[in-house]
Amino acid sequence: MSAEKAKQLHQHETTEQSQSQKQVKVQVHKKRWITPGEKFLYTVVSSLAILFSVVVVSYSSSIDQINRDVQHLDTDINKQQLENENLQYKIKELSNPERIMEIAKENGLEIRQSKVKQAKSVSGNE
Repeated sequence: MSAEKAKQLHQHETTEQSQSQKQVKVQVHKKRWITPGEKFLYTVVSSLAILFSVVVVSYSSSIDQINRDVQHLDTDINKQQLENENLQYKIKELSNPERIMEIAKENGLEIRQSKVKQAKSVSGNE
């Protein structure tokens, strides 16, 4: 009986070993290429980069529009200054005393040369 007992004990040990081997399962975790934390960081950084790009483009567009408006105003100012100079020239031309005397004679005004005095400009432009 001792051989039978030894046989049973041996079978019992082998079944326990096989059961213990069956029970121990090693779970292998697949290593991910990108962790969830890295995904979050990449998402935040890329969204900030896109937002920054949009702000820069918007800012440069508004500056460009302001520059165009300034150039338009400069041309308007130059046109107005040229028109003012032309009008000043016409004022000087029309206020010539000889021309005024000629118009006065055409309208029947008699002028005595000894009593006619030329007035100086009060505004100080001349």
